[in-house]
Amino acid sequence: MRTTDQAGGAESSPSLGTKQPLAGRRVIVTRPRAQAAEFVNTLETSGAEVIEFPTIRIIDPEKPEEFHAAVLGVDGFDWIVFTSVNGVERFWRELRRTGRDTESIAGISFCAIGPATAAAIGREGGVAELMPEEYVAEAVVEALSARSELRGARILLPRAAEARSVLPDSLRERGAEVVEVAAYQSVPDAAEANTVRVLLDRRQVDLITFTASSTVRNFVDAVGIDIGDALVASIGPITTATARDAGLSVQIEAAEYTVPGLMAAIVRHYAGARG
Repeated sequence: MRTTDQAGGAESSPSLGTKQPLAGRRVIVTRPRAQAAEFVNTLETSGAEVIEFPTIRIIDPEKPEEFHAAVLGVDGFDWIVFTSVNGVERFWRELRRTGRDTESIAGISFCAIGPATAAAIGREGGVAELMPEEYVAEAVVEALSARSELRGARILLPRAAEARSVLPDSLRERGAEVVEVAAYQSVPDAAEANTVRVLLDRRQVDLITFTASSTVRNFVDAVGIDIGDALVASIGPITTATARDAGLSVQIEAAEYTVPGLMAAIVRHYAGARG
């Protein structure tokens, strides 16, 4: 578990007028370590002491041969819908393993949920032709329907093994032929659970952040729902619903369902508390 020493812990209060709105706040980040660097850096710049407690690890799917087969047959699809950065990175890694590159699939359209996912496509040399205004799976259906005829369209959906069925089911209801394939899976990672449990018992945590439903479930499995007087910040309504179903109260929810949106909501909350 990595901690920073930007602040004195939960007992300290941020100074009025400080340019660091999170000064004196101890914040737990449950995001996978490989994806948390920018979020952690922004929290630290805002004065927080960050405790990295990644509750999930991203690993290969249980049946990698199915994912490989889907990528081999990618030319048969009209759209590829990417719902996460992980999905993008895993798809292109597999594409390169087949000896192909982005130029070789230039005839396929890409749809991305959220700017981070669109940026990941860009890093691979592709362009997200469609990005729904709302960064949730349900918005993809309406955006795709407005863009093209879904009946008969072939759509590849490479995503997490544990992803919800709402998106593929809704696309099929509109007549699309959907191939959903596990590009990766999220597994629990609770190596530092005992340390976090001690901090929570001592009321030495101000805020716990969740960026996906899986981070919520694995956090609760690891340390339970007794979080003392720590607040909970969620990246969006789906994650919020998961947290509340698990027995946690959510005080902060991002208006834009991205990590920058979550950060903005956290800063607004604490700036308002100081005011």
